[in-house]
Amino acid sequence: MIEYTHINFLFMQGTHMLISVEKMFKTYKMGDTAVHALDGVSLDIEAGEFVAVMGASGSGKSTLLNILGCLDKPTSGRYLLDGIEVSRMSRPQLARVRNRKLGFVFQNFNLLPRTSAIENVELPTFYNNLLSGKRRKEQALRMLGRVGLGDRTHHTPAQLSGGQQQRVAIARALMNNPPVILADEPTGNLDTRSSVEIMELFKELNREGITIVMVTHEEDIAECARRRVVMRDGKIVT
Repeated sequence: MIEYTHINFLFMQGTHMLISVEKMFKTYKMGDTAVHALDGVSLDIEAGEFVAVMGASGSGKSTLLNILGCLDKPTSGRYLLDGIEVSRMSRPQLARVRNRKLGFVFQNFNLLPRTSAIENVELPTFYNNLLSGKRRKEQALRMLGRVGLGDRTHHTPAQLSGGQQQRVAIARALMNNPPVILADEPTGNLDTRSSVEIMELFKELNREGITIVMVTHEEDIAECARRRVVMRDGKIVT
């Protein structure tokens, strides 16, 4: 078993290839039938890339994103994150890696409805105890300012537009300064104007060096990425 202190040390060493997936399968049993949600997928993503993953419903793109996000484990194959194989880690180890190295942005925002913007943004730091209460609040204020919501810190989600709620979610994803942001249909619940604003924010974050992997079915949204990966029937086809 790999100790987390060793994991963290190796992460700090850094490698140019930030994400590497090799011959990955994810198989589900449906009665006597085996369904390959992922069917031998291999994919490399370098640090600093902005990649859009596309495909029809059932193509495997969300399954791939869940595994990249350490939310699920492959049936077989390897997943190296910053040079460390995480596909064989225990669930507590995966949770630590997920908290410190990955930021998540979802279609439905996933904000706590009765909690202010700043309290929603603070949430990821409650799981690692790296910041005191004062520093946690200061960091959350910086992240909200970074996404243009410095004047909305005490608003609840109901008091914010959809685009503003997604900005809060992005600020929350940035709270632990992760090298990777994983976004699952981040504009799926937004109007056209808000979608454009969110994608401009993603491009700005990518220019600052953050690696972004985004699942989308929208062609115009995918055009904002620097590279496009298309999936079909659990395979990468282009």
